[in-house]
Order: sequence, then C-alpha cells, then structure tokens
Amino acid sequence: MIDATTRAIVLQQYPVLRETPDDALDVLMASATHMRVPAGALMFDENQACMGFALLLSGSARVVKAAPNGRELHLYDVVPGEACILTSACLLGKSTYQARCTVVQPAELVVLPPATFKLLFSVSDAFREYVFSRYSERISDLLQLVSAVAFQKLDQRLAAWLVQHPSPIRITHQALADDLGSLREIVSRVLKNFANQGWVELGREQIEVRDAAALRRLSAS
Repeated sequence: MIDATTRAIVLQQYPVLRETPDDALDVLMASATHMRVPAGALMFDENQACMGFALLLSGSARVVKAAPNGRELHLYDVVPGEACILTSACLLGKSTYQARCTVVQPAELVVLPPATFKLLFSVSDAFREYVFSRYSERISDLLQLVSAVAFQKLDQRLAAWLVQHPSPIRITHQALADDLGSLREIVSRVLKNFANQGWVELGREQIEVRDAAALRRLSAS
C-alpha cells in the first residue's frame, strides 16, 4: 500500500486515474508498491516476464533493442506521466519482453501488480483509452525510426539528431551511437567530417552546433 502523499503524486502525474471508479482506485492504491531505483539499474530485459505496470513519478528510463554483438537501438524513453507500451503489451498478451529498459535518471515509481492492471483496464474506459493512445503515439514514433534506419544515411540521421537538441549537447560518441543504432567509430568519423566543414565543434563529451542550417539541409536531402 502507498501513503497519502504518494497517492496524490500518482493522481497528479496520471490524471486519467481520477476517472477510475472509487472501489477500483482503492484496490489499485492498496496493491501498489512504491519503489526508488538508481540510475543504471535494469528495469527489465529481453525474454523476461512482466512483473507489473510501472507508473513513473520522477526520473526517466530508456528502452532499447540489443543485438548479440552488443549494439543497441534506442526505441523510446519513458518519463513521468507516460507508460511503457512494451509493458502493456506483455501484460495484455501474456508474453515476455522483447527489449531492454534501463533507468537513466534516478527513478521513483509505483508498480501495479498484473492483476490490478487488468482490473483497471477492464473497469476504466479512460484508462483503456490512455493505454491505446500511448500505443498509437509510440507506433508512429517507431515507424519513423524504422523509416530512418532503413532509408536514411547515417549522416542525414545524425544531422537531424543534432538540430533537434539544444546546443551545446553533452553526450559521448558511444551514447550517440547507441541512440542512432550505429557504431561509435562510424559516428565519430561522421562528426569529424561535420567539424571539418565547420558545422559543429567537438569537445570532450560535448558537441556544439555551429551551422544548424547546413545540418538541416543535409537531413532533408
């Protein structure tokens, strides 16, 4: 059971739960587990069974698809007020996870047991609509990712990534490669080419965009 303060935070971050019938909401709060998870912790891994539905109150987590050779493709992030669609899929389809989730920023969360999630899904129209709307948004994002990986060159994808983030960007080449589903050596080579053209300036774990217009032209080409 969670305390009154945590309950208030849950309802603030997930206002859709305010539309849940009172008896179902009481069951939800009574069965929930309050957790704090440090950065770097593994939330779930591929082929694991889902042990509950997480409501993220603070922090962030990253979901990636990992290859046997260690390469990773960033699928999406989860922040407070959002839900992990892979978790929903596992609970509704009684399947295992097909990706990995790691905590990026120290997270505070409330976890609903599978039975409570299914009860909430069955009695609350608003919650069902919330889950399905998250599916729709994430599927759209993932289709854009598939399109980019399949049809865009790495330099175009990297240019688009750079202009989408405020400069200067604090990130390692390895982390950037993981985001783009590429190799660090290749990303470093492309960044060096951008730097030689005066489009970016490279520092220690930092990238400063110097010519955003040129990067936008490349990403759109």
